[in-house]
Amino acid sequence: MANNTRARRQARLSRSLGIALTPKAAKYMERRPYGPGEHGRARKKQDSDYAVRLREKQRLRAQYGIREAQMTRAFEEARRTKGLTGENLIELLEMRLDALVLRAGFARTIAQARQLVVHRHIMVDGVRVDRPSFRVGEGQLVHVHSRSETMVPLQVAAAGAHRDVLPAVPAYLDVKLEALQARLVRRPKRSEIPVTCEEQLVVEFYAR
Repeated sequence: MANNTRARRQARLSRSLGIALTPKAAKYMERRPYGPGEHGRARKKQDSDYAVRLREKQRLRAQYGIREAQMTRAFEEARRTKGLTGENLIELLEMRLDALVLRAGFARTIAQARQLVVHRHIMVDGVRVDRPSFRVGEGQLVHVHSRSETMVPLQVAAAGAHRDVLPAVPAYLDVKLEALQARLVRRPKRSEIPVTCEEQLVVEFYAR
């Protein structure tokens, strides 16, 4: 029941933001390609500039499943980093441990990836890490704890069962899926990161 409730909530949020956040939500959106609620089919009035920027920020947050405080901290770090702030922001978010667990194919959704981390099934360079926000460094190895490898969900992942619903493994990850290992070979580039976002609108939201 809890899983069904969570799936419906994610589907509703996906329809509201206009982007599928989970494989199940994608199926819901195929059947109902319009916003949620009784007025979902109605033609909407033109959004204000603020509403457009707000929705884009919410879309990015939802894709990484992070809280507003986490998003704000990441933005401030991105702004202090040399380069384009919007690109820096997404690159920093992509280096979160839960995001890389998802990209590697160890999990089917960002929520499942976070759960694997929180429940201490994931290690970085041989050390258990239970913080989804942990920043993985270049060259570090993300892998599943040996005692967790026999768990059914992880065995399913190792067999490649999630590859049909996930984007192709990006070039910044060297993945050995059957061994449940993934190495961040270099910092991700914005152009390679499989998130849907007009990052300049997010920058404008925070810079207002």
